[in-house]
Amino acid sequence: MCHYEDQKLVTQPLPVVEPAPANTREIVACASAQLERLTATLAMRCARNGALDSTALDTHQILSYELAFAASELLAARILLTAPGTSDGSLHNVLAGVFAADAVPSALARLAMIAREIGYDLGAIQAVGAGPAYDALLAGGSTAALEDAGVRLEEGREPFAEVVVSHEVEMARDAFRRFAADVVAPLAEKIHRHDLTVPEALLGPMREMGVFGLSVPARYGGTAPDEGEDNQAVIAITEALSEASLAAAGSLITRPEILTRAMLAGGTEEQKATWLPKIAVGDPLCAIAITEPDCGSDVASLSLKGTKVEGGWRLNGAKTWCTFAGKAGLMMVVARTGTEKGHKGLSILLVQKPSYDGHEFEYRQEEGGLLCGKAIPTIGYRGMHSFDIVFENFFVPDANVLGEEGGLGRGFYFTMQGMTGGRMQTAARACGVMRAALNAAFSYAADRKVFGRPLGDYQLTRAKLARMSARFAASRQLAYHVGAMLNEGHGQMEASLVKLFACRSAEVVTREALQIHGGMGYAEEVAVSRYFVDARVLSIFEGAEETLALKVVARGLMERALKTLNH
Repeated sequence: MCHYEDQKLVTQPLPVVEPAPANTREIVACASAQLERLTATLAMRCARNGALDSTALDTHQILSYELAFAASELLAARILLTAPGTSDGSLHNVLAGVFAADAVPSALARLAMIAREIGYDLGAIQAVGAGPAYDALLAGGSTAALEDAGVRLEEGREPFAEVVVSHEVEMARDAFRRFAADVVAPLAEKIHRHDLTVPEALLGPMREMGVFGLSVPARYGGTAPDEGEDNQAVIAITEALSEASLAAAGSLITRPEILTRAMLAGGTEEQKATWLPKIAVGDPLCAIAITEPDCGSDVASLSLKGTKVEGGWRLNGAKTWCTFAGKAGLMMVVARTGTEKGHKGLSILLVQKPSYDGHEFEYRQEEGGLLCGKAIPTIGYRGMHSFDIVFENFFVPDANVLGEEGGLGRGFYFTMQGMTGGRMQTAARACGVMRAALNAAFSYAADRKVFGRPLGDYQLTRAKLARMSARFAASRQLAYHVGAMLNEGHGQMEASLVKLFACRSAEVVTREALQIHGGMGYAEEVAVSRYFVDARVLSIFEGAEETLALKVVARGLMERALKTLNH
C-alpha cells in the first residue's frame, strides 16, 4: 500500500514505496503522495527563515513550472476517477482510464525531472511507475481500450462527461444552451470573420436573462445568493454560452464577474448599492484595465499614475489588452496612487465613459481629460475586441476610488479577489470551446469518407476522439469540483490550477479537432478553425500560463507544504 509519510521527514531520502499499489486510484494516490513530499523538499530549497524567498524561487522556475503541471494532471486524474454516479465498465470509467494512462506517466516524468535536479530519492518515484498495477494503468490507454472508447463515443448512447449538479443549475445550463444554439450560434461566424462588435441582438436578450448579474448578490439585484457563492451555476452558464461563441457570448460574463467580486471585497456600502444593481442588468457594460505595455501579468509593477487633485485624481498613462473597452461604460482601472513600490501603492478607480461601437474611440471630458482607445487586431477572440487605451489628465472623482479613502493602496488585494472568479470562468470557457470542437469532430468523422470508409471508422481517428473526450471529461469534472470548493470558502489556488489545466487542454482538443477536419479545418468558413484560434488565447489572458504556474500554483503548493512542516 501507499502511505502518506510525515512530511517533516522529507529532508531525508524516502524509502521506495512497496508493495506496488493495487489499482489505478491507488497509483494516483501514491503519485500524489510523492508530489507532496517533493513539493516540501523543493519548498525548503526555496525558503529563507521559514518563508518562501522570491529570489530562490526564481532560481527554480523550470522545476516550479513542472511541479504545477504535475499537480494539475494528478488532481484532474483523481477527480475524474472518483466522480460520483459512475459504474465499472461505463464509458465514463473507460475514459477515466484513458486519461490516467496519459496523465500519470506525464506527471511522473515531471516529478522525476524535479527529483534529479534537487537530489530527491528518485527510486521512490520510479517505484510508483513499476509493477503489475502500473501496467494495468497503462492498459487503460492501450489500442484496444482506445478503439473501444472510440466506438462507444461514436454510438453516442452513453453519457461520459456529465457532472452532478443541483436541479436549479441543470435547468439554467439547459436554458442557456438552448439560447446559445438558437441565438448566439447563428451570429458567431459572422462576428468572427468580419471582426464585428457584439451586437445588441445578443446583448439585449442576455441582459434579460440576467447574465451580467450572476455574481451579484440578490440584495443588489443579481442572481447570486446573498450569503456564499454559486460558482457551479456561473460555470454551467459560461460553459453553455462559450460552446456557441467564446468572444461573442461566453466571455461577456467575465468582466462584470471580476468587478463585482472586487467591489464586494473592497467597495463601500454606498458604492455597492450604487453600482452592483447597474452591473447586474448590464447597464453599463464593464471592462477591466489592468495590463500595461511594459508589464503583462506582473500586476505589482503597474505604473499608470493617479495624481491627487482637488476632489479626485488625474490619470496619466497607458493600458493594453483591455477587453471590451470601447463598448463598456464602466472600467475597473488599477492605478498607482501611492509612492510605495510594488503592490502596496495600487488602487482601483472606477472610470465612467460613454459606450462606443467600432474599433476606435476618443472621449474628452469637460474638465479637459482625454481617454482614447484602439482595438488590437487579433487572430481570434473577436467580437469584444481588446484595446490599447491612453489616459491624459483624465479626472476620476474621489467617490469612484474603490473603498474610497480606505481603499487607497489596497487595489492589488481587491484585484486578486476578483481574478479568482475570472479564472474559474476561463476554465468554464475552455470547457465550452472543447465541447463545441468535440461535437464538430464527431460530426465530421461520421460524414467524411476516406478511401471508401467513414473517417470515424479508422482506428487512429477513434483513438484521437477517445483522448480528446477523456481530456474534456477531466477538465469538466475538475472545474465543477473546484467550483464547489470555492462555494465552501476555499480553493483559491485550485481556481488557478484548473484554469492552467483546462486552457492547455482546450488547445490540445481544438488542435486535434481541426486535424480531423484536414484541409477543411483550416478554412475560415468551418467553425472548428474559430474554435482553434479562440482556444489559443485561453492560456494567455486572466493570468498567463507561466505566471499562474510559477506565482500562484507552485508557490501556493510550496506555501502549504511549509505551513505543514512548520506546524
